[in-house]
Amino acid sequence: MFLQVIQMVLPIIALLGLGMVCRKKNIFDMNGLAGLKAVVGDVCLPVVLFNAFFTAHYSAAVALIFLLVYAGFGLALGLGFAMKGLAAPHGKFFPFLLTSAEGGMLGYALYGVLMGEQSGFAAVDLGQTVFAYTAFLGFLSLTDGRRPTAGGLFKNMVTNKCCIGMALGILLGALGIGQRVLAGPAAGIVTQIISMITAPTSALVLLVVGYELELDKKLLRPVAATVLCRLAIMGALLVLVSFVLFCIVPYDKGLQIALMILYSLPAPFIIPLFADVGDEGKYISTSLSVHTLCTILLFVLIAAFSLR
Repeated sequence: MFLQVIQMVLPIIALLGLGMVCRKKNIFDMNGLAGLKAVVGDVCLPVVLFNAFFTAHYSAAVALIFLLVYAGFGLALGLGFAMKGLAAPHGKFFPFLLTSAEGGMLGYALYGVLMGEQSGFAAVDLGQTVFAYTAFLGFLSLTDGRRPTAGGLFKNMVTNKCCIGMALGILLGALGIGQRVLAGPAAGIVTQIISMITAPTSALVLLVVGYELELDKKLLRPVAATVLCRLAIMGALLVLVSFVLFCIVPYDKGLQIALMILYSLPAPFIIPLFADVGDEGKYISTSLSVHTLCTILLFVLIAAFSLR
């Protein structure tokens, strides 16, 4: 089993390391990084999300998972506001580093490495994604002194290509079109086109994450407090959500693994995109970097669990 875990984890470490080498050796600059992000965010991930929800099986269990995940992250956000003094003087963005998760840029990639496909992560990511583009961004806008509006939140969702891919996949999947297509004569063509587009996603994501890993020793205390608080809250949510869910629906190991990956992830990487972070940028990037390293360590345990 040890060798199997190593086989799963080493490629991830290698790609993260390669990303760091690319930054240090200036193999590509920030413009190149922006190009890679555009390919991932505007092409690969929307197709990954579309395919995940297009091929998903919809049931009452999916609705239950959505509610549990959404409510759990809402609770985490509230706890973040209550405990933001722990990261003083960086409490302004502390609550946002304790809630939601980077499912798009990291969750699907890790789940794909572990399970060989990415669609199984969609059931737990739905609640996270909707939370990120509603409550999360709504409260994040308050840090700039702006009042969140329903129109503004809706605009964020309909102009984001990942949300468009997800929404289209949900629509066609819920109508049963996805299952009919996969059972029809065009199934091979559709799956081949999608797989060709999504195949490089995991590698590109991990390369980008490795490039952006940045550790600032001056921020050790507030970053340590932030990461430890998030780990504790996410661990509690994993236990609580798993307990409630599997008391109602039959236990499913694949779903359990998806939940474990979800709650091991760092906060969304979109914080600097939707807020004026100013001098807090280093605190945010260092916290995300440290938690990303923790995610990789936790992934070793998750990989071992998957092989049991």
